[in-house]
Amino acid sequence: MDEAKWYVVHTYSGYENKVKVDIEKTVVNRNLEDQILEVVVPLETVVEVKNGSKKSAQKKMFPGYVLINMVMNDDSWYVVRNTRGVTGFVGPGSKPVPLTPTEIKALGIALPGSENENKPVVKFDGKVGDQVMILTGAWEDTVGEITGINEGKQCLTINVEMFGRETPVEIGFTDVKLM
Repeated sequence: MDEAKWYVVHTYSGYENKVKVDIEKTVVNRNLEDQILEVVVPLETVVEVKNGSKKSAQKKMFPGYVLINMVMNDDSWYVVRNTRGVTGFVGPGSKPVPLTPTEIKALGIALPGSENENKPVVKFDGKVGDQVMILTGAWEDTVGEITGINEGKQCLTINVEMFGRETPVEIGFTDVKLM
């Protein structure tokens, strides 16, 4: 028996969860649990900060795609390829190509056997030049102007007044509210 690998399957947009459920049902019905091990629709928790209030929601990381951990053979390929809503495997021509561990890590998905953590992503609705009030820490209740937004680190650079002059301070998205 070959080793199971992660493959990417393209689906019609909006059909990801239906494809996942249909494949899982077919696996049970055809007794293929040892060939198709797991079907995943990668989700990320997105936290939006609007006027100081936080709202979190689950969003698909890759709309139109499903990840499948499977042993590639004729039976497993046939089941996945002929599931309603599946348009094909990702790879050149009709040949499915498994994801490498490096690719899985780069995608930032927490899959079994990967070292990625599933951290929530925070979205901030402010822009450079907006005034914000700092809600926590040493700068609590201080008002400053946004001079930079770093989505990767999920923080802002804010100019605050200290000793009579403007000083840049880095602070997290969730530690401020727009004025």
